[in-house]
Amino acid sequence: MYIKVEVLAGAKEESVEKTGCDSFVISVREKAEQNSANRRILELIRTEFGGRGVVVKIISGHHSPRKILSVEKPPPRRPAEEARKNPPEKRDLK
Repeated sequence: MYIKVEVLAGAKEESVEKTGCDSFVISVREKAEQNSANRRILELIRTEFGGRGVVVKIISGHHSPRKILSVEKPPPRRPAEEARKNPPEKRDLK
């Protein structure tokens, strides 16, 4: 899924505001130097979309306050993977 982001770098407070179904306005404390603001934007979007396993990449706008990001959620776990992670209790077979 692609989303549009407008960034305000060097803000006093961090915030993520959803302005449309696929657009956000993000304020970050980091300055737009040495890619630090971009890294923080990716972290904030990742937590906004569920955290662990979500892959966020900058598609365009690396040097611009207007960016297009790609957000990929991980596929749902299959039942076999769940069974391996949480095996049933051992039963006595007598």
